[in-house]
Amino acid sequence: MYLDHTPHVPIQRAVEVHQPTPYPPAVTVPAPVVPVQPGAVPTVASIVLPDGRVVTGYAIDAARPEPVAAKPAVSRAAVNVALGGVGFLAVCGGLILLTSFIAALTAFITQLIILAAVIFGGWIAVQIFSTNGHHGGTTVNIRRAVIKRNHFHG
Repeated sequence: MYLDHTPHVPIQRAVEVHQPTPYPPAVTVPAPVVPVQPGAVPTVASIVLPDGRVVTGYAIDAARPEPVAAKPAVSRAAVNVALGGVGFLAVCGGLILLTSFIAALTAFITQLIILAAVIFGGWIAVQIFSTNGHHGGTTVNIRRAVIKRNHFHG
């Protein structure tokens, strides 16, 4: 029922029918002839498809896996661990030599500092206690000094 109360009239449309267009038959190209050695003629197999057609062809041999290479007597992991150990030992030896060198260098520098202190101290002592040359300051003869009432008279 429509709100405008007009009767419903169906719309007529033209019906189009499509017919499939057949393809022309494919040109069959003969397969190239492959020379086969006399003792190795492959077997021919035929397969019947569900629609009744028969497909004939050479049977394909199953893919053979490549031969596995012989495993070495010692695993690669063991060789890597051994080489790592040798490298670690070489580094440790180098570190021991390095620490020995640093300790020797430290001792040498310490000895140089002590030697410089001894030489400089000796030079200072010679300068202080030498009697020849000019004497700076005032020389007081203590024996002649007279001390009266906490006063020094020289």
